[in-house]
Amino acid sequence: MVVEAPEAILAPMIRVARSALGGFLMGTADLVPGVSGGTIALVLGIYERLVASVKEGSSALGSMLKGDLDGLRSGLRRVDWLFLLPLIVGVLAAVALLAGFLERQLEERPAVVAGVFLGLVLGSVFIAWGLMKAASGRHMVVTAAVGAALFLLLGFGEGRGGADPSLPAYFGAGALAVCAMILPGISGSLILLMIGMYAPVLGAVASRELVAVGTVAAGAIAGLAVFSQILHWALKNHHDNVLAALIGLMAGSLRVLWPWPEGVQSAALGAPGADWAIVLVSLAAGWAAVLVISRLEPGGVTERPQPGPAG
Repeated sequence: MVVEAPEAILAPMIRVARSALGGFLMGTADLVPGVSGGTIALVLGIYERLVASVKEGSSALGSMLKGDLDGLRSGLRRVDWLFLLPLIVGVLAAVALLAGFLERQLEERPAVVAGVFLGLVLGSVFIAWGLMKAASGRHMVVTAAVGAALFLLLGFGEGRGGADPSLPAYFGAGALAVCAMILPGISGSLILLMIGMYAPVLGAVASRELVAVGTVAAGAIAGLAVFSQILHWALKNHHDNVLAALIGLMAGSLRVLWPWPEGVQSAALGAPGADWAIVLVSLAAGWAAVLVISRLEPGGVTERPQPGPAG
């Protein structure tokens, strides 16, 4: 009788637990307007692995739609299910367990919550910069340009709203929002706010408008299938340029995380209030948290980019 070594038994269990924890942290971030789960994935070092898994899944979906059963089976085998499924479970668990709590905190302590996530994203910018293979002045220019563009764009999107959109508009909103969800620094809800589709989509979900909700879901599936392929190719062939742009997105998103006047509920900018001291403490806590998260498991969940073109 052959007895497996404890390491051979425990290693897969630990891997699953870490993936679930990563998903829980991503789901927690996605619950906050203006914060993306992609930021957490980047800090954990699982971002490229996530994009690759989604890309393989979308390839399998494409094979199924074409009736290519061999391609479907091949694509499904290439998906890292031991990583992806626990991650999804973690995201769903965070939404189920923390949605109510975070909603109350955003209503009762908007500046403090914004301070925590401001510190988290600031720390994430520095952590992500260290993931580059060969950072240069050119990459700093890319980061600055993308960050400035998003910072200004968030201001233009402030206060927009939409009414009675068409089904193609719902489809486009779903495609854009889901793409934003896997980009560090910008959330799907923020994209919907910027294009004036946040209220219509939220209203469609609340009133159970199945046609509109189904159209949004179809757009999300289509957008994710196409965008994951493009993003995977870009990271593989132009790694550092793409990473510099993603860091710029994180930096630009800091506008919506500025604690005053309305926390993460608005991209408006205001002067610090009387609660500046507690906000500063919460910012430091957020920064410290991202440092702890980034050290969860070097070489485990945290997987550094594979050798390839620096871009």
